[in-house]
Amino acid sequence: MSKPIRIGTRDSELALWQANTVKDKLELLGYKTELVAVKSTGDLNLDQPLYELGITGIFTKTLDIAMLNRTVDIAVHSMKDVPTLLPKGIVQSAVLERAASEDVLVTNGDFNPEDICTVATGSLRRKAQWLSRYPHHKVVGLRGNVNTRLQKLVDSDWQGAVFAKAGLERIDKLPENHRLLDWMIPAPAQGAMVVVARQDDLRHIDATQQLDHKPSAICTEIEREFLQVLEGGCTAPIGALAIIEGELIRFKAVLLSLDGRTALSMEKEIETNNYKGCGAVFAREMLANGGAELMNTIKKSQ
Repeated sequence: MSKPIRIGTRDSELALWQANTVKDKLELLGYKTELVAVKSTGDLNLDQPLYELGITGIFTKTLDIAMLNRTVDIAVHSMKDVPTLLPKGIVQSAVLERAASEDVLVTNGDFNPEDICTVATGSLRRKAQWLSRYPHHKVVGLRGNVNTRLQKLVDSDWQGAVFAKAGLERIDKLPENHRLLDWMIPAPAQGAMVVVARQDDLRHIDATQQLDHKPSAICTEIEREFLQVLEGGCTAPIGALAIIEGELIRFKAVLLSLDGRTALSMEKEIETNNYKGCGAVFAREMLANGGAELMNTIKKSQ
């Protein structure tokens, strides 16, 4: 009898929802599975914004170690939390079909964005894009899992907080008092779930590759390649989104200064069968058109 596939996950409600989704899909394919939940540094330290911790992969590192130590066989992550360069010995085995990529503003009452004085987020990207659009607003830090952040908003005197729409929808916590921020470019791979495995573990790679959704894998590859070449990670305000429309891929991206006063944006269109390497090409074009100087300024300030 084959051993069950041990699925590593963080123990937040959203992470467990994601892991259970993979668990259910694998069991439909005939595999036995079990969940192994662990705490990450990102969950334990809620006092600092992620960008101040100075660690890429803060939500994934504990699971990487567990996988390399063979405590778990595979891990499930929100793809936007995963470093663009995976640790040695770990590979991406599947990208599930992407959910909503947009950000939403959840308001503490009936507010329009224009009426807000203070908005909360723990994301540099969201903060910079918000300040670029609303330079006179105040942006405060917000950390914790989805439920914690929603409660902090209720308990605060802030008018709103920014969340990923997909995370709220997945655990049925999208409040009625929300507004879609269709002008805000999401984090690379936002709304996508990824499964990773050990590079030498062909059994579990073969099993999980059956969950791969090719269009989602293509779009997130472009976005993450763009991020990698820009060297953003969690430390720079970078948004990127690729969407397949028939035979074309439409790509848009933004790189901002920390205060949102400077914003470099681009929109591109390529044929779907020419997607390989285009994320890097787009990133190099942005770097050549002011992005290198802006990235240097960001790095010096940190």
